[in-house]
Amino acid sequence: MVRTSVLTLAFALAAGATALAQQFPTQPPPINGPAGSQGTDKERDACHPDVTRFCQTQLQVNPNDVLGILGCLQTNRPKISRACQEVLASHGQ
Repeated sequence: MVRTSVLTLAFALAAGATALAQQFPTQPPPINGPAGSQGTDKERDACHPDVTRFCQTQLQVNPNDVLGILGCLQTNRPKISRACQEVLASHGQ
């Protein structure tokens, strides 16, 4: 009886995890560029002035925090350059 309950519970959890995973969209592929960096030289050049202007806090805390800098650019999206907006859009951001 206990064995059947445990197997039923394990099956239900596995089925629930599969259903939950299908609800989340797939993530875009990583940005190509030199190892350890994000984006191509041209893409980095397009966003560098905006990162320097709007994301000083993230740069001071952790200059390698790509997600923090991306969040900063997204927060300041109405203010960032068209070139940087196009880079973000080209990567699904």
